[in-house]
Amino acid sequence: MAIKTRFTELFGVEHPIAQGGMQWVGKAELVGAVANAGALGFLTALTQPTPEALAKEIARTREMTDKPFGVNLTILPAMTPPPYAEYRAAIIESGIKIVETAGYKPQEHVDHFKAHGVKVIHKCTAVRHALSAERMGVDAISIDGFECAGHPGEDDIPGLILIPVAAEKVKIPMIASGGFGDARGLVAALALGADGVNMGTRFCATVEAPIHENFKRAMVENDERATDLIFRTLHNTARVAKNAISQQVVAIERAGGAKFEDVADLVKGARGREGLESGDVDHGVWTAGMVQGLIHDVPTVRELVDRIVSEAEALIRGRLAGMVS
Repeated sequence: MAIKTRFTELFGVEHPIAQGGMQWVGKAELVGAVANAGALGFLTALTQPTPEALAKEIARTREMTDKPFGVNLTILPAMTPPPYAEYRAAIIESGIKIVETAGYKPQEHVDHFKAHGVKVIHKCTAVRHALSAERMGVDAISIDGFECAGHPGEDDIPGLILIPVAAEKVKIPMIASGGFGDARGLVAALALGADGVNMGTRFCATVEAPIHENFKRAMVENDERATDLIFRTLHNTARVAKNAISQQVVAIERAGGAKFEDVADLVKGARGREGLESGDVDHGVWTAGMVQGLIHDVPTVRELVDRIVSEAEALIRGRLAGMVS
């Protein structure tokens, strides 16, 4: 039995599972393994320091797989924004045909990619944003529930509500994100109206994920309570793994009147990256979701994907079918 959905048909992949873009983690080693396992992996464009470096990482991934994979391009407001047009050009000139966009006002990026025959998945955290992206002409939506790692938005709507509400209104294929890590989540997402699932934290706890083993062990040992919401008072909420640094940030915000400058040194990206490389889980903030409570091992990517798909098929054929008389 194969689980075929609008997502698998549209993007030419075997399984309705995606590995979304993750800063510092979405590199060739992981993305190639995800593609070879029959799921859809995404390199993270801005993990690469330049558009030229991204082109080289795309080429490196192609040496590892002949199956479809994509690139994530996250657009965030910044005093000195990255050269997005140059990153787009590197993606297009490298022959990438699937892009995951996320973030702020993606219209010009969507238009440019679509003009060059690139299929676009836009990642969002609210139904209104999904509908806006649909009007922009994207091919599919990835919708993030409150459980997700990273930025869950400011509405705090969990997936059990967000996914079916979105499914009632969004006409294009949609994958569900936030809190997914096993077969039960995949089957639930399909039942709620999604066409597949997007997993981030769960793919971090795999053999091929290019992060230090200490972080993988931490995700296995942590439970579903081991996250903190930071930047709440700054209206830019982020869910990160609970550690000494995230607790400092929460304390500063709780004291009242906090500005970003008050926590900037604690949360800067370079500090988080140093921790991922050195193995010090308390060196900086690092992104992880509530799904840590469902992570009990560090398998290879193929073992993880095969397990999820086979157990999902068994759930559908067995437990669920057996409930219908």
